[in-house]
Amino acid sequence: MSSITINAILTAKPGCEEKLYEELLHVIGPSQAEEGCIVYTLHRSLENKAVFVFYERWESEAALYAHIESEHYKRYRSNTESLIEKREVHRLQKV
Repeated sequence: MSSITINAILTAKPGCEEKLYEELLHVIGPSQAEEGCIVYTLHRSLENKAVFVFYERWESEAALYAHIESEHYKRYRSNTESLIEKREVHRLQKV
């Protein structure tokens, strides 16, 4: 089975850019430590400081599902819900 790549593009609400950035930093370490995590990195747009992009690779659907069900992921989603204007998530497979 091929790995799964996630590309999540998050845009902060006006005035929430730095608070969102701080919250996003908290999820990186625990996510990278998860079984089945190949890559989990955060990027910030050079053109628009409100735009953040997660690039993730997971060994399997099961590993991705375990990530989504983890306490640190649920906490991150709860803590950032009011800070995000737009969330666009792409589930990708390398061709």
